[in-house]
Amino acid sequence: MIEFEWGSVGWKQALLHGWQLLFEHKLLLSVLLIGVALMARKVILSRIRGDAMFLSEDQRNWISRTKNVSFTLVALSIFLLWKSEISEFALSVAAVAVALVVASKEIILCFTGSIQRASSRSFRIGDWIEVGHNCGEVLEHTLMATVVQEIDLHHGQYHFTGKTITLPNSLFFTYPVKNLNFMKRYVYHDFFIVVAKFNNLYPLLPELRQRIDGHCEDFIEVARRYNGVIEKHAGVDLPGPDPHIHISSRDTGEQILHVMLFCPTEQANHLEQLIRADFMQIYGDAYPQQ
Repeated sequence: MIEFEWGSVGWKQALLHGWQLLFEHKLLLSVLLIGVALMARKVILSRIRGDAMFLSEDQRNWISRTKNVSFTLVALSIFLLWKSEISEFALSVAAVAVALVVASKEIILCFTGSIQRASSRSFRIGDWIEVGHNCGEVLEHTLMATVVQEIDLHHGQYHFTGKTITLPNSLFFTYPVKNLNFMKRYVYHDFFIVVAKFNNLYPLLPELRQRIDGHCEDFIEVARRYNGVIEKHAGVDLPGPDPHIHISSRDTGEQILHVMLFCPTEQANHLEQLIRADFMQIYGDAYPQQ
């Protein structure tokens, strides 16, 4: 009985000694806390996602809550663990820090923007991105700036302009970063045709749709497979690869024919010109000028 009590006391002392050593090596404890939190978050997120191809709104909410709670708990634990060192460091460099922040605001924003990009994994080299009114393929990203080769997306051209844009990373806090990487192969290309006279365009749609299907028959099967890959990767239901046509009108009386295609990026402009020519021919045959 005496030996058991001494053994029990020895075990408790060893455990207490181990905790003391662990708290003395705060860096090791910090790494351990982060590792455990990341593993727990990964397990919880996999349970929430399950085998569903498309995420529901509740699943997205729980995934967002899990990420926010795990980050908050890790940040709070690290802060409490290093509280004394942080307070001593803050008091010693407070005056210098204020001066540095005021003098190097943009540099700090660029540096933190780089951290934000790396942590969110919003894009990587080779991706097509849109930041504000700037679109291009990422050539290089550093701690201070991101270099992109400009692409003329706003005019529906999808080709390189030959201009290189250097974006300071501070822009990532001002403008949302849109990753357009899937547009490198296939793109949702939409355009419209304005008809000045108010004639009935609906009888023309079956023949126009037939001609559009003829233009798309060479790649429509590949487009369907690629559209499915994008849906699975994004976890959302996209419009689909089949052409979409609808008609609207303006207050001044003009009719507008809207066409949207899911087509290879390099063929988008050529297909648009073919469809415009087809519509003009069909419209001219249906409503010849007096």
